[in-house]
Amino acid sequence: MNRRDFLWRSGGGLGGVALAALLGEENLLAGAEGKTVGLHHRPRIKRVVQLFMAGAASHLDLFDYKPRLERDHGKRWDPGEKVELFQNGHGATMAAPFAWRRHGKCGKYLSEVVSDLGECVDDIAFVHNLVGRTGVHSQATLLQATGFDTPGFPGIGAWIGFGLGTINENLPCYVVLPDRRGYPSNGSKNWHAGFLPAEHQGTVIQVGADEPVQNLFPARESFVTPKSDAGAFALLDRLNRRHKIGRAGDSRLEARIHSYELAARMQLSAPDALDISREPDDVLDMYGLKHGVKTFDEKINPIEEMDYFGRKCLIARRLLERGVRFVQIWSGNDNRHPRRNWDSHENIERDHRPLAMGMARGASALIKDLKRRGLLEDTLILWSTEFGRMPCAQDGVGRDHNPFCFTTWMAGGGIRGGTSFGPSDIWGFKPLDREHPTSVHDVHATVLHLLGIDHTRLTFRHNGTDRRLTDVHGRVLREILA
Repeated sequence: MNRRDFLWRSGGGLGGVALAALLGEENLLAGAEGKTVGLHHRPRIKRVVQLFMAGAASHLDLFDYKPRLERDHGKRWDPGEKVELFQNGHGATMAAPFAWRRHGKCGKYLSEVVSDLGECVDDIAFVHNLVGRTGVHSQATLLQATGFDTPGFPGIGAWIGFGLGTINENLPCYVVLPDRRGYPSNGSKNWHAGFLPAEHQGTVIQVGADEPVQNLFPARESFVTPKSDAGAFALLDRLNRRHKIGRAGDSRLEARIHSYELAARMQLSAPDALDISREPDDVLDMYGLKHGVKTFDEKINPIEEMDYFGRKCLIARRLLERGVRFVQIWSGNDNRHPRRNWDSHENIERDHRPLAMGMARGASALIKDLKRRGLLEDTLILWSTEFGRMPCAQDGVGRDHNPFCFTTWMAGGGIRGGTSFGPSDIWGFKPLDREHPTSVHDVHATVLHLLGIDHTRLTFRHNGTDRRLTDVHGRVLREILA
């Protein structure tokens, strides 16, 4: 039965349309021919925020405490097997340049630079045996963002939007908050819709910019008036729909029409969502925004990173509570010098300290803020990075890439807080149990499961293949579920 027949047989004409709209709002309308599909089981969460550390955050300096590295610091590092490196980073054993201590009822070790997360560790499940496929930033970033290490595949937020649809028609379903200094490796390919209908791609909002959503409003002192703006939208809509009649198989035009319609609605809804001026002082302080600094130092520094990341976390909370389904926050841009990302080949202490302090302040504030508003119970926070870093030093104080073992964590609805799953070996070089590591497909399967989606059943036919976010892999990480 096609969509038109379904609408008529479900009450006929406008009655059928009304029924379909109601079912769609409740995520009960299963779809075909690229349309939205419904839930497969009862969900634990409604929305997701992903915190992505671009450049490869070091698990060994943040979350995965290794006393062996402290004991052998400065000595030759020999794991007893060939070590594959991205550069020439096989130096001596290197301990974290930061102090560690236990936090929470669970007694989780955290390094000093992420100690702000100490108040939240009993809400967090850490996974320490995540493995990748490559030590190349672009491919590894795509793998974590899309489930594949080659371009052309939809981002996880696009899959979720395709599967569940939007909660609030006046805001995008999938919002991306990039680092204000630039995009990560691969740029927009990380949040592209790929072969899914193009309307599911991420909408970029540049937090802190003069124009957070590009071209949403006419330029200041422009000849464009609200009336002429609305008239232009109406004309474009007529022309686009006329052009679409003979091009039914091209989703790009449908996405363009959708984007114009959404832009018109966002002119009313976006300014309120992005305006933090009415947030109480205690909330602003919690996110690290009451520092009083007007201009930042040229060198990377904690206050600047706290401001940038905390501001995005606060905006994310405002978007989530207004019905945005998936928010992706990026920390760090593509390679540049001096470093403004997590790729600390040269100096872990110099780069990771400010970035980690900023991330931890914003992330902990987001968890606490969502919790006290009653939103954490049906929201998932996913912390990601493309790979980890090696137990040995590179040029004395840096670390090379380690795709063989690294850390991710989750907090929120359906998560068993205070958990550490899948230990790494004594150095944090590889999983302790090499036969049973965790993959990104497992992580993605778990996210979809919490949203009420069976990852093996959320598929899209493309070039003769039923594609899915988890490819042909993935298992739900029930060990970290409540």
